Amino acid sequence: MSFGLLYVVCRTEKEARKICLKLLEKRLIACANIVPSINSIFRWKGKIENAKETLLLCKIRKNDVKKAGKEILKIHSYEVPCICLLDVDSLNSSYKKWLISEISIKK
Repeated sequence: MSFGLLYVVCRTEKEARKICLKLLEKRLIACANIVPSINSIFRWKGKIENAKETLLLCKIRKNDVKKAGKEILKIHSYEVPCICLLDVDSLNSSYKKWLISEISIKK
């Protein structure tokens, strides 16, 4: 079983929390970290933009990324949200066991 971090940039902390709770309810993730107030600089529709955003990092089984992405798109307020899987090459065994216990129950 392989895992990753699902990196999702959200407009607000409230939006990140809503996404996190939905993914937890559906047991698509075991845990998430919400990092408020990140500063993002990007090009959008020909202009350089600067925005305060919130970062959501979800611990996820790679097999569940597509399902989670679909759920995120139902909730997310952005026209083009950043939903990116970061590979996790190594986990300590006790944490891996906990992850498996949290997301392996039938959905």
